[in-house]
Amino acid sequence: MSTMRAVLIKGDEGPIENLYIGETEKPVPEEGQVLVKVVAFGLNGMDLLQREGKYPLPPGTSTILGVEFSGRVEYLGPGVTKWSTGDEVFGLSGGGAYAEYIAIHQDLLIRKPPHMSWEEAAGIPENFITAQQAVIYGELTRGDNVLVHAGASGVGIAAIQMARSLGARSVTATASTKEKLDFLLSIPNGATEVANYKTEDFSKTVKNATGGKGVDVVVDFVGRTHWEKNIESLAVDGRMIILAMLSGSVVPTVDLGPILRKHLKIQGSTLRSRSLEYQSNLINSASFQEVVSRITGSEGDGPVRIYIHKVFPWTEIQKAHKEMSESKNIGKIVCRIS
Repeated sequence: MSTMRAVLIKGDEGPIENLYIGETEKPVPEEGQVLVKVVAFGLNGMDLLQREGKYPLPPGTSTILGVEFSGRVEYLGPGVTKWSTGDEVFGLSGGGAYAEYIAIHQDLLIRKPPHMSWEEAAGIPENFITAQQAVIYGELTRGDNVLVHAGASGVGIAAIQMARSLGARSVTATASTKEKLDFLLSIPNGATEVANYKTEDFSKTVKNATGGKGVDVVVDFVGRTHWEKNIESLAVDGRMIILAMLSGSVVPTVDLGPILRKHLKIQGSTLRSRSLEYQSNLINSASFQEVVSRITGSEGDGPVRIYIHKVFPWTEIQKAHKEMSESKNIGKIVCRIS
């Protein structure tokens, strides 16, 4: 049996201190899969939940953490037609990215542009593909007013920029600190309005920004604590897309009246549990490929940019998880494999 190094969890779940780099079985690509030698991988909130045993894995998913990565194609499995050995790629996975090698279906890979660093590429898949879901389900069109929560997270920053680049009239973003809010206002195609959800009523900020109308689209990752103000923030015929539940999933009391009176549409979605066909169609759609072609690093001139908060060597995975658990990041946290 061939082995590789990967980030593992003592006892399979537990606190940050349980993370370590150890030996595990090297994956063998199946039909339609390629083996990628990973150079860098991105961190996401679900990684912390999975480490704590609070994130049920989709059937057949690797128990190794990590859903996004960049690297080089090392080996082609049976039936692979899209890639060649040595191709530089980045991609989305159901798990297994915190490792030296990952076996991934050929349709879930994207070619890494030459101008993009390994770390930048590793920070794109989960965040920008999730944001693409929000654009689709929110039926976002030019002239819409949009509210994006968790604005300083990797996916929040992606959603804000994508909304602006598609012609949104206004994009209000929420975050927890002045530093994060100032950043969101400062970046090209960033937020037009901001609110500190800890000290402000964001529904009032939204109403002021839209002349009392409310927003057409809410992109929510928070859940319980934001529910009532989200409903208040929505305009007539508004759409809310729920992509995570950071504050919890149970809303104690719900007034259905505003949902009926304002003809609201509310949809939930997760990316990780979706089928290969769904994920492949999303990644390879003309609209998402166009988004990818326009992404540059933070110092580039693209209308949409990837912002890296900090790069850790993967030997400091505990520090990286601590940084994310303390919500210190503005943009992506990425680890580089040494």
